[in-house]
Amino acid sequence: MSTATTSDSRSREKAPAGERVADWADGRLGIYSLAKSNMRKIFPDHWSFMLGEVCLYSFIIIILTGVYLTLFFHPSMNEVTYNGSYVPLQGQLMSEAFNSTMHISFDVRGGLLIRQIHHWSALVFLAGMFAHMMRVFFTGAFRKPREINWLFGFLLFVLGMFTGFTGYSLPDDLLSGTGVRFMEGAVLSVPIVGTYLSFFLFGGQFPGGDFVARFYSVHVLLLPGIMLGLVVGHLILVFYHKHTQYAGPGKTNNNVVGMPLLPVYMAKAGGFFFLVFGVIAAIAAIAQINPIWAMGPYRPDQVSTGAQPDWYMGFSEGLIRTMPGWEINLWGHTLVLGVFIPLMIFPLVLVAIAIYPFVESWVTGDKREHHILDRPRNAPTRTAVGAAWISWYFVMLIGGGNDLWATHFHMSINSITWFVRIAFFVVPLLVFVATKRICLGLQRRDRDTVLHGRESGIIKRLPHGEFIEVHEPLSQDSLHTLTAHEQYKPAEIGPTVDENGVERKVGGTQRLRAKLSKGYYGENNQIPKPTVEEYKEITSGHGHH
Repeated sequence: MSTATTSDSRSREKAPAGERVADWADGRLGIYSLAKSNMRKIFPDHWSFMLGEVCLYSFIIIILTGVYLTLFFHPSMNEVTYNGSYVPLQGQLMSEAFNSTMHISFDVRGGLLIRQIHHWSALVFLAGMFAHMMRVFFTGAFRKPREINWLFGFLLFVLGMFTGFTGYSLPDDLLSGTGVRFMEGAVLSVPIVGTYLSFFLFGGQFPGGDFVARFYSVHVLLLPGIMLGLVVGHLILVFYHKHTQYAGPGKTNNNVVGMPLLPVYMAKAGGFFFLVFGVIAAIAAIAQINPIWAMGPYRPDQVSTGAQPDWYMGFSEGLIRTMPGWEINLWGHTLVLGVFIPLMIFPLVLVAIAIYPFVESWVTGDKREHHILDRPRNAPTRTAVGAAWISWYFVMLIGGGNDLWATHFHMSINSITWFVRIAFFVVPLLVFVATKRICLGLQRRDRDTVLHGRESGIIKRLPHGEFIEVHEPLSQDSLHTLTAHEQYKPAEIGPTVDENGVERKVGGTQRLRAKLSKGYYGENNQIPKPTVEEYKEITSGHGHH
């Protein structure tokens, strides 16, 4: 026993240093067994999965550049006199926050480039999150067992919005100060607790002397810490659940067809990270963003012209800008409905997005696991809902920038505001109907393609003089892709009176579920797939050219 132990120790001593370190770590952390079970995990090879990677890599870039910026930024509202390199502002009073941001921009080596990379990365992160969530939504990737991961992604998007807003406000320039003032007015409109919330945020009367320091703590510590935890949880669930994949030959709910994580996917991911980093750096070097020196430091008695939030906050601002200025007086208190109602609509919209997977599961009654993605056309109602929401968002984005639309296109700002008010109700309905009809039309085309084949472009003349186009039959792979989707039957209440004439009570939730299910899967809401009998009859020669 002692001889074997001695020989093992001698062999370990002769092993390379890297191998000895790996053995030491594996004996304490179990890295080898963990890596063995996960490094060969299969990932599907489809371009749409890169959207999630864009989000992850831009988040990493945000953290890296944010750490660099914290080395030079001073989150203080104490007034100082500017004596930096930018001559037009020399001698002006400004906060230490604005002064340090100017120092980063003009006096720190590479500071302006890092600032712009940080800002552009935040915009790319949120844009990637938006596109990634839409891909998940339209393909039904949120279904069981991924509802929790949908919530994680949704929370990342919402927290990213507020993280961006707090970071946007830190330089204490005139543009960001105008946005903070806008937010303060919205907070004050909340009945009873609005003044208390404002006090906790600003430490007194706006702008106070503490809000930059408080926003800094939230921006640098609180929100990024929560987001980092959500990212880790999101990735763990991606590993734990099998990756979703598009329907195709050999692809089932019990397997994943693609490339292994190591070495193929890791090599692609590494290259893609540097590609994303390079593109963001190139944009930051070419396209100027947030030039605070052009606006100057914040002053409560001034408002910057064309003050706009970043695009991801345009929805909430559009709601408030286009809402009529309604007010009511109750018991000596004024309730500003023109601000309070939009302030309530915004979180309600966010809640509706968060709970949608659970609503659809309840409507369908489907409790099975789903690892095969839907084609958007095969879920026309869901696709129409998503398209209507996107159109609603862009209508509100127009409302959030109504002054810029008016000045750039020489239009009346009142006309734009009234257009947005009407479009708020009309455009989503029109987009919903149009999208649903387009999806049903695509389903009909798929059905005809399965039954009659693909148009070949070859024209033949029959003996009796008729000209026809020859249709080529589809391959088995194409047939599988076009017919792999499931079609649900709408839930029905059934007879409310039994054979003995006793009336059965039907609850309101049952009636609601039946109506929603009929709206999703009832008549004229999905085109029946061709049956095997129909396909055999057509392909046997009866009516098939």
